[in-house]
Amino acid sequence: MGRLAKDSKVQGEGDYQAARRYRQRVKDYLEGANVRKAAKEAAPRSRAEAEQLSAAEAAGKKRAKGEDPAIRRRAAPRVEPSTRGKTSRH
Repeated sequence: MGRLAKDSKVQGEGDYQAARRYRQRVKDYLEGANVRKAAKEAAPRSRAEAEQLSAAEAAGKKRAKGEDPAIRRRAAPRVEPSTRGKTSRH
């Protein structure tokens, strides 16, 4: 395969400039954002809207293959292994 021209907009596997801009914008937002205000504005305004959001979430989850196991592992509390039953012959 030949090399890409310098003026080419194609960047191969990923658009690194777009990723850089995205990360910078997220950083800027998080540094200056009022998270509580944004959360309050995003909250459902009525019981009916809350029910619609809940129904939409359930519909989306119904089509999903399941929770990402990596998320579950991070969220699960650590439990020390039990030594009980190690000598059992059941």
